Amino acid sequence: MAKDRYVAYVGTYTHGSSVGIHIFDVDAEKGKMVERKVVPINNPSDVIVSTSGKFLYSIADEGVQSFRILPDGDLEPINSVWTGGMRGCYLEVDEQDRYLFVAGYHDGRITMMNLNEDGFIGEIADGIFHKGIGVNITDRSSMPHVTCVKVTPDQQSVCAVDSGLDQVKIYRIDRERNKMELEDILRCELDSGPKMLRFDRQHKFAYVLCEMDNVIEVYEVGARNDDVDPFKMIQRISTIEPDEKQRAAASGIEFSPDGNHLFVTNAGINTVIIYDVDKETGVLTPLFHCKTSGDYPKAVAVMPDNKHFIVLSHETDEIFIYNMNYEDCYFLQDSRPIKIEQPNCIFIHKL
Repeated sequence: MAKDRYVAYVGTYTHGSSVGIHIFDVDAEKGKMVERKVVPINNPSDVIVSTSGKFLYSIADEGVQSFRILPDGDLEPINSVWTGGMRGCYLEVDEQDRYLFVAGYHDGRITMMNLNEDGFIGEIADGIFHKGIGVNITDRSSMPHVTCVKVTPDQQSVCAVDSGLDQVKIYRIDRERNKMELEDILRCELDSGPKMLRFDRQHKFAYVLCEMDNVIEVYEVGARNDDVDPFKMIQRISTIEPDEKQRAAASGIEFSPDGNHLFVTNAGINTVIIYDVDKETGVLTPLFHCKTSGDYPKAVAVMPDNKHFIVLSHETDEIFIYNMNYEDCYFLQDSRPIKIEQPNCIFIHKL
C-alpha cells in the first residue's frame, strides 16, 4: 500500500539571495525534508493552500498571488492581485474557497478577496482599516497592526488579531452582500500584544498567543445567540519561566495533527514549549520546554506523524527538524539544519 505523499512550502523574505517559495519533498515517517526547487515570487511571507487542495495563495509585494498545485506539488502561477492596502503578512481561506482573507500589519487592515473556482483571485470584496491607538508601556508601536486572520469554525465570522490595539476583532461574514460587519471584540490584557490565533482540532476552543506577555489566552467557543458570549476565557497560561520575560517574545503556535499537543516557540530565549491539550475542557498543561538551535524560532509546524516538528530559525537562516519523545519529555535534533535565507512561514500539504 502506497504511503501518503507530502510537500512543504516555505516562504521567505527575498531582499537577500532567496528568490521565493521553496518546495520540499517531505518524508513524514522519517522526519526528513529534501528541497526540490524554488518558485520565484517577491517576499512570500505567508502561504496557504485552498480547502480543496488544488491551489496555493501567497503574500507578495504586489498584493497576493495564486498558484495551481500540480500533481507532484510543483506550483504553476495563475494571477496576482492588489489587496487595496499595504503589503500583507498573513492569509486565511474559508471552507468554501470563496474568500481569501489578508491581514495587514503595516496598515492595520483586514481585506476580503473574492476567489474563483479555477483558482483565480478576483476583486476585493471588502476591506476595513482598524482605527484607534493602544497603550505603549513597552517599546513597541501601539498603532493598529493586524497580524493574523482566522475564520471561525462555524464559518460565520472572521477573527482579526490586532497586536497594536491588544484586541481580536470579530467580523460577521455577509455572503449575500460580500461584506464584513464588526460583531464583537475580544479585549486582551493591555500591552500583551496578541499575535496569533488557533482553533483546536475539534473546533471547541480558541487559543490566542500574546507576543509581549508571553502567554496563551484560551477561550471556550460557544453557540452564537443574544444571551451567551461566544468567546469565554477559561485559561491564561505562560509560555516561559518568570525570569525570562524581559528577553522573550512568543512567536509561533501550532497544534499537532492529532490535536493532543500544542507547540509554541519563544524568540529571544530560543525555546519551544509543548503543552498537553485536554480535549474536553480545552485547558493546557505544560509538558516541558527546551532550547532550540539557531536564532529567532519564528514559525513551527508539526509533521503528520505527530512526532517530528519543524522550526524556522529566521535570524540564522536555517530550518531544524526535531524528533519528539512525549513520554520522557525531550526532543532531539534529527538531522543537519537546512540552510535557507530568512524563512518566514511553512505549510505542509498532502498530495
